[in-house]
Amino acid sequence: MKHLKLLPLLIAAAFTMPRAHSVELIAIGSMSALGSDLSSITAGPLENGVAGNILGGLGSGLAYAGNNTFLATPDRGPNALAYNPLVDNTTSYVSRFQTLNLSLSANNSGSGLAFNLTPTLTATTLLSSPTALVYGTGALGTGNGLTLGSGTPVINDASHNYFTGRSDNFDATKTSTNANNGRFDPEGVRVSNDGKSVFVSDEYGPYVYQFDRLTGQRINSFELPGKFAASNLRANGDDEIAANTSGRVANKGMEGLAITPDGKTLVGVMQANLAQDAKGLVRIVTIDIATKVTHEYAYKLTSGSGVSEILAVNDHQFLVDERDGKGLGDGSKAVAKQLFMVDLAGATDVSAIDSLKSANLAVNKSLFLDLVPVLKANGYTADQIPAKIEGISFGQDVMINGVLTHTLYVVNDNDFLSSAGDNKFFVFSVTDADLAKAGAVYVPQTVSSVPEASSYMMFLAGLCMMGLTMRSRRSEPFKP
Repeated sequence: MKHLKLLPLLIAAAFTMPRAHSVELIAIGSMSALGSDLSSITAGPLENGVAGNILGGLGSGLAYAGNNTFLATPDRGPNALAYNPLVDNTTSYVSRFQTLNLSLSANNSGSGLAFNLTPTLTATTLLSSPTALVYGTGALGTGNGLTLGSGTPVINDASHNYFTGRSDNFDATKTSTNANNGRFDPEGVRVSNDGKSVFVSDEYGPYVYQFDRLTGQRINSFELPGKFAASNLRANGDDEIAANTSGRVANKGMEGLAITPDGKTLVGVMQANLAQDAKGLVRIVTIDIATKVTHEYAYKLTSGSGVSEILAVNDHQFLVDERDGKGLGDGSKAVAKQLFMVDLAGATDVSAIDSLKSANLAVNKSLFLDLVPVLKANGYTADQIPAKIEGISFGQDVMINGVLTHTLYVVNDNDFLSSAGDNKFFVFSVTDADLAKAGAVYVPQTVSSVPEASSYMMFLAGLCMMGLTMRSRRSEPFKP
C-alpha cells in the first residue's frame, strides 16, 4: 500500500484542532442488507426459499486491494433461519467474494465524524473448482419431512464446479481437510501482492485456498497438518462435535487470515481451540506460500469467546480480533470486541504438540483497540453494536492535521438477517505514534492494480468487437 495523497482526501487537512495520538473513529458507512448482489445466478431460490443472489454477510472477511478497492467474503450463506436442522439450515448458496469501493471523503459539514464513507458494490465473483467436487446426495431425513434434493449447484458446467455452503457436501470416507469436498465456509480473505490471486480461509476443513481473482477458479490449496482435521464427518455441527475428540471443532475452524507485507506468508487463526487442546488456547498457523511449510503458535483468549480475524502490521506483529457473540443480531448487549497486538518474533513454535494444554506457551499480546467504549462514545448503545465484528483491514492512508494517518477498517457479519442491521463499516485512524505505543511499526502491503471482473469482461468484449471490425475490414476487396 503506497502512501497515496489523493486530492479528495487532502481536504481533511482543514481540520485544525489539535489531535491526540490515539486510535479514533473517523467514519462509518453502511451497505443495505438483503438486497441483490452482482452475481450471474438467475436460477430459482435456495432450499430455504431465499434468493441465491442475496446480498449480506459481507463482513466475514475484508481485504485491501489498493486505492479504494476492498474484497469482502460472505460466509456459507443464509442459514440463521431454521428450515432443516439436519444440515444446520445451510443451503446450496454458492461461495463468493464481493468487490467493494469504500470511498472516503472529508466531512466539511461542521458536525459528525471527520470523514464520510460511501460503500459501493462493484463486482461479485463466484468461487469454483475446475475439477469435480463432492456434493450432498439429497433425501436427508427421509421419514420426518426434512428431505432435500441434491446439493449440486444447478449452474455447474464441465469446467466450473462451484463451492457451496451446504454442510452435507463432503466425502464421509475422508477427513474434513479433503480438498475435494464441495462444502466451503469462506471466512478470512487476503489479496496477493500482484493483485491477481485471492486467498480464502475456511471453517469446514479447515482449508486455505487460492483463487484466480478474475475468474474465481481455485488454483491452489494449502493443506494443514493432520491435527486440524476432524475424522468423523456429519452434516449437523452438534453431531460432528460429538463424533470427534480431535481436530477443529465444527463451525470454529480457520476464522481469520493475514498475509505478510512481502506477500510470502499466510497467517491463519482458528476461531477456538482444537478439540484436543485446552479451552481458550487457539492456534495461529503460518504458511509459506512457496513451500507450503507451516508453523504453529498458541494464542490465549482474554475476554472474548473466540477469534474472528488476524491482520498483519508487519512481518511478525499482527492485530487479532477477539470478540464475544453479543450485541445487535443476538438480542443482547455487546461486551467484548477487542483488537490485540501479538508478536510472533521469538514465540514458541507448538507444531510438534498434538494436544496443547499450557497457556505458558502463548504468544505475547497487548490490547490495542477496545471497540465497545469507542462506539459507545460515538452514540452507539451496547445493544446496537453489531454482535459479529469479524472483518478488519488496513486501507488507504490519509492526511489529518498534517499527520500521515493509516486507516483501519472494521466490518460486521450480519448473517443475512435484517434483525442484525446493515453491514456496517467502521473506519479508525491509526498513527505511527499509536503503533509505537504498542511497540510496533506499520509496514504496508503493496497490492498491484488489476482489472476487476466486471471491467475485465467489458475489456474482453471490446477486444472481440475490435477483432470483428478488423476482420471485417480485412475481408473487403482491395480498392486501388
